[in-house]
Amino acid sequence: NNSFKVDLPRKLIARGIHPIFHSSLPCIHIASDDRLFPGRSDGLFDETTNSNSEWSAKEIRSHSGSGMNAIFEIVWPTGDVTWLPYHQIEGLNVFKRYLEEWGVAHIADLPN
Repeated sequence: NNSFKVDLPRKLIARGIHPIFHSSLPCIHIASDDRLFPGRSDGLFDETTNSNSEWSAKEIRSHSGSGMNAIFEIVWPTGDVTWLPYHQIEGLNVFKRYLEEWGVAHIADLPN
């Protein structure tokens, strides 16, 4: 048989990742610098049984613009920072906390 079976965590199997690979597919693992190649941390992709799972953003540091045209400075657990538009973060728990910190209920109420 020209295949390997890999012991995978249950959460990866639940996501549809198959544990058997053809022998030509696996390759030797060479560790990389996570600061140069971020996002390989298991926690970033941790999914719960809830269908409303999300990437684990650490916090929203600031925003620029107003209303639905605003963009938000997102801090990730790796320490990386990205700017994302409102439509990409509106359903995240971290966004709800950000609104609470500003003492507003809706995106339209955030100061510019």
